[in-house]
Amino acid sequence: QELRSGRFWRGVLAEVAATLIFVGVVLGASAAPGPLAPALAGGLAAGGLVCTLGGPQANPALTLALLCTRKLSALRGAAGVLAQCAGATLASAAARAALPDHAGLVTRVSVEGTAGTALAWETFATFQLALAAFAAAEHTAPQAGLAVGSAVAAGALAA
Repeated sequence: QELRSGRFWRGVLAEVAATLIFVGVVLGASAAPGPLAPALAGGLAAGGLVCTLGGPQANPALTLALLCTRKLSALRGAAGVLAQCAGATLASAAARAALPDHAGLVTRVSVEGTAGTALAWETFATFQLALAAFAAAEHTAPQAGLAVGSAVAAGALAA
């Protein structure tokens, strides 16, 4: 029955579009030197997407967190993750085609860091993003886009 729902398919389409836009914006900004441009671009894109599309996850980690807390059905969660992977793949292919070959779009662990510290920072950034997303979803305040966008930017800058 859920598969016949227009709301279900609008949600899937919103996940594809949001992830495509978010990943595309961050990859485009990653062509600039330094970490500031992609962090700010990601935060602004996430905030704008929450305001315009009503809070798509655009992130499999957030979708899995919603599944674990039973705020999302298994079918919606699986469809959401597949839609997010499709959107990210399309954005990556478009960035690869549009940007020069020498554009450094691959995130690397810093010379001073290790894979373990990179994982720890990524875990921290994802946790604080999930916390902001859950809080914004619970209160449905008009500032939800600002909260989620700021969490994305802060996590990216910290990591």
